[in-house]
Amino acid sequence: MKAMREGNTIITLDNGYHLWTRTDNVGGDIQLLCLHGGPGGNHEYYENFAEKLKDLNVQVTMYDQLGSWYSDQPDFTDQTNVDKFMHMEYFVDEVEEVRQKLGLDNFYLIGQSWGGALVQEYALKYPDHLKGIIISSMTDNIDEYMDNITKIRESEFTAEELAFLKDCEAKNDFNERYEELIEKLNKDYIDRKQPAAISHLTDTMGEQVYNYFQGDNEFVVTGKLAGWDRSQDIHNIQLPTLITYGEHESMPLATGKRMAETIPHARFVTTPNGGHHHMVDNAPVYFDHLMTFLNDVETGNFNE
Repeated sequence: MKAMREGNTIITLDNGYHLWTRTDNVGGDIQLLCLHGGPGGNHEYYENFAEKLKDLNVQVTMYDQLGSWYSDQPDFTDQTNVDKFMHMEYFVDEVEEVRQKLGLDNFYLIGQSWGGALVQEYALKYPDHLKGIIISSMTDNIDEYMDNITKIRESEFTAEELAFLKDCEAKNDFNERYEELIEKLNKDYIDRKQPAAISHLTDTMGEQVYNYFQGDNEFVVTGKLAGWDRSQDIHNIQLPTLITYGEHESMPLATGKRMAETIPHARFVTTPNGGHHHMVDNAPVYFDHLMTFLNDVETGNFNE
């Protein structure tokens, strides 16, 4: 295995593509690998994790998945690339290859949203090198997420607005008014704090990946993720697990609680005034939960 080094490193995957990675606080007592959401998002909301977790001396590694902004972006109009890479199994195996190429072992894996789905899949397939996992704002099945999204839309919009949204979605016509209505949900449930620090003059979302798996936005699932369900399998995860949700977000809190009751060694926590990106919306509470979990596992004091 390759020795870690501080800062940015481009790794070459066995398939020939390149991933951008960054490691801060190399040699820290605790190793944490971070998986971003989307799919097609990027690492940027993890950039302050090493600073926030410095009291625990945590080595923080993050990377952009294939198809994301800082890493290689294959041409997904080519069906060959779709067949090779556009499935959950590829991205789970990509995590394992990144782990190997960066020399991580006995580490914690954290995933936000889509990254939280990858954490569950990775923990079920590759548990041997893990010390614990953190599932941040992700359910174990898409149907319960969609039920919650439906409730949110019904509570936020008039009957006329709901009919308009459904008509646009049926016609695949995501016009200006449609986007304005969805942006209201984004500001209330996804990025409540709207930080300038992770905004860009250009859109950094890997749209081909996002649209293929998710759909047009966070409040529909018309892509390949529709029907994803690990609710009957997560009881097999035997690792210390933290499940963390914002109290005002797109994921159903009842699902997070059920997941914590199903996984044998799991803890469920919530962040007040936090949306889907609650590590940004209410950082003090989010990082207090995360530090408490890591410290409890490290000191042998973790309990559900």
